[in-house]
Amino acid sequence: MSLHEEILKASKKYKNNIAITDSLTGQTYTYGRMMTAALLFSDVIKKKEDEFIGLMMPMTAGAFISLLAVLISGRVPVIINYSTGAESNIKYARSKCGFNTVITSKKLCEKLEVEHKDGMIYVEEMIEAINISQKIVAAAKSILPDFFIAGRSPDDIAVILFTTGSEKEPKAVMLTHDNIMSNVESLKKIFHFDENDIFIGVLPLFHIYGLTTSFFLPLTSGAAVNTYPNPLDYKNVAYGIKKNKGTIITATPTFLRGYCQRSEPGDFRSLRIIMAGGDKLTGSLRDMYLEKHGAKVLEGYGTTETSPVISVNTQEHNRFGSIGKVIPGAEVKIIDVETEQELPPGQEGKIYVRGRLVMKGYFYDLEETSLHIHNGWYDTGDIGMFDNDGYLWHKGRLKRFVKIGGEMISLTAIENAVEKYIGEDHQCCAVGLPHVSKGAEIAVAVTSDVHENELKKKLKAELSPIAVPKRVIKFKELPLMGNGKVNFRAVEEMCRRGKVI
Repeated sequence: MSLHEEILKASKKYKNNIAITDSLTGQTYTYGRMMTAALLFSDVIKKKEDEFIGLMMPMTAGAFISLLAVLISGRVPVIINYSTGAESNIKYARSKCGFNTVITSKKLCEKLEVEHKDGMIYVEEMIEAINISQKIVAAAKSILPDFFIAGRSPDDIAVILFTTGSEKEPKAVMLTHDNIMSNVESLKKIFHFDENDIFIGVLPLFHIYGLTTSFFLPLTSGAAVNTYPNPLDYKNVAYGIKKNKGTIITATPTFLRGYCQRSEPGDFRSLRIIMAGGDKLTGSLRDMYLEKHGAKVLEGYGTTETSPVISVNTQEHNRFGSIGKVIPGAEVKIIDVETEQELPPGQEGKIYVRGRLVMKGYFYDLEETSLHIHNGWYDTGDIGMFDNDGYLWHKGRLKRFVKIGGEMISLTAIENAVEKYIGEDHQCCAVGLPHVSKGAEIAVAVTSDVHENELKKKLKAELSPIAVPKRVIKFKELPLMGNGKVNFRAVEEMCRRGKVI
């Protein structure tokens, strides 16, 4: 079955259950009402000639309904990241995938100062244009919706997402219905989600982490989702968890730290799963939740190209510092960077993944696809290792290593060492800069007032001499991606130019 058919199946079973609670408007949607609204929207979408439909929406009920409408209309949603330049990303997505129609929010465009362009459809106007007769027809369709929903093969493209572009130009990732459904099925086996769960939806839908864990996973389980358009609204999210008795939250460590700081002991007692992904889970964040709420924060790992989850820690099997055990249905092996031979536990190499979760490929980019998928194995571009108990450990991005004097230096390891001295309340990012004789030299960007020579002296006790940064560059703040991670490309450019922001 396709993803929207799975959601339809859940909507029939849990018709009167709450599917969405929108924190922005205060409105709630049952599964039945959500499906009726999606059928109304799909009638508009079916009139468009585009095979692909752009979707640029914040985390709201309107986004959920629009996305579902695109799917049941038989079109493929291309979800646009508005956090890193909305206008340029719309233009890039249109040129890459060849479509004109973009469903968006007028309020979002006004906030982002995005000018109206031909092909833009505003959700607010779609709602206003619906008349009583259309509502009656849609309600009638919702009784037997199977006849009005486009069928799709599991191998058909379900959605196109773009890689973050933190290191290079974004790539258009084609994920099939089966790719995402395999991930959903694996997570259900591990965590046993059901109609009693209430998901706290803070991650944007333009990131696969949010799309899978806050849209497809809950809506195919009959669970409810509380949507929050701004993940940085820490106070409101923390209050919402307490008020609505949320049971599941998936977020980045940056966001989880903010929610914990704005909460009081006991506010999160309803949460049974707190999942951190997208960045490293630190000891201080783990301890903060344990001390304040008596709750474990679990860490998982994934990529856009793997729908996304590859491995995860659980309440029963949790080893702090690791990224957990490989999920059911996926295979992982560690490959030597130089020889391409598989490595045993305890040795670091490239992380390769195989299984139903691996993407169909990069849209209209056979070269990049062939560079990343070899005989069914996806090369994540990450460095890691297995320990003897089967836990996977992430050691950094291969692209976040620099070679100096024949030695591979991990920029992530440098950042971990720097954080010990500047504190986790400050940001840091290590980069490799071109050097005439050595090929590269290391600089570290920090938002702390730490003295350069003092920091270097302390780092010499932890790092090899060749890994100690040659330059410490201070900035007021570092640019972030929409998921709260540091934008490495932007920081590297800032360090090259010495630009302070």
